[in-house]
Amino acid sequence: MKTYHHLSEFRKLDNAVATIGTFDGVHYGHQKIIKRLCELAKSTGGESVILTFFPHPRMIIDPENQDLKLINTIEEKIKILSELGVDHLIITPFTRDFSNLSPADYIKNILVDTIGIKQLIVGYDHRFGKDRKGGLQELEMLSKQFDYKIEEIAEQDVDDVGVSSTKIRKALLNGEVALAANYLGYNFSIHGRVIKGDKIGRTIGFPTANIFLEETYKLIPSDGIYAVTIDMGSESYKGMAYIGQRPTINGMTRNIEVNIFDFNKEIYGQYITMTFLEFLRHDVKFTGLETLKIQLHQDKLDTLAYFEKTK
Repeated sequence: MKTYHHLSEFRKLDNAVATIGTFDGVHYGHQKIIKRLCELAKSTGGESVILTFFPHPRMIIDPENQDLKLINTIEEKIKILSELGVDHLIITPFTRDFSNLSPADYIKNILVDTIGIKQLIVGYDHRFGKDRKGGLQELEMLSKQFDYKIEEIAEQDVDDVGVSSTKIRKALLNGEVALAANYLGYNFSIHGRVIKGDKIGRTIGFPTANIFLEETYKLIPSDGIYAVTIDMGSESYKGMAYIGQRPTINGMTRNIEVNIFDFNKEIYGQYITMTFLEFLRHDVKFTGLETLKIQLHQDKLDTLAYFEKTK
């Protein structure tokens, strides 16, 4: 897959089969659209193109609202899309000027003149252009003038619930990582650098790696204990993760920590990927470190039981 970080880097194609969207999570519904995109490009001798945006449009339209957190970093999104067989990925910066394009100018200037679309695939709720006024009707109206075909993909359901990035974010913020995985088609993960902590976990027999996320827009699941896997280079380990403010020691900041099973190496400064598999319990304030230690023993047993059950 060829990746472009601005529309100006892309050379117009003779037969582009394209789709457009933010694709946060690249979830089950997105994957249906992308599968159809690749199938159509192959059957018509064209090349598949995804046009996506970064920053997320809502970050530009409503910059004062810091509540939006994304399921994927841009690097994660690139990796997932590359594994789906897409030929071209255009990541164009979303700006105020871009958001003010009329639907007609958006179609002519971006889709036709810059990308060279001959076929366009969109999701059932796709909106574009100034004030999101553009939709399927506008695309169909101009399709004959600009000689392209349009195909709409119906809403995809999982367990009779319409899949959306919003629902997945909500599931993760509730700690429902297994439900999120069902919607996504893969397990949610975070990628960060191991930094030094205060080593309290080590004193009670549960040393942890503290993870620092460089992308402040990356969503972090609800506080609590999780069964996770940890990937470092070519090595993979099992463990239990903690997210929270460590109320037992009156912590002031939200931490992401992981106790890696059967592991005793120093890994400060290394980057690791932690994948969330199961929510075990909510964060609780204990009466002291000894009580916390007893609970952590139980948490480890519960985590090991989860891995045994899912062998």
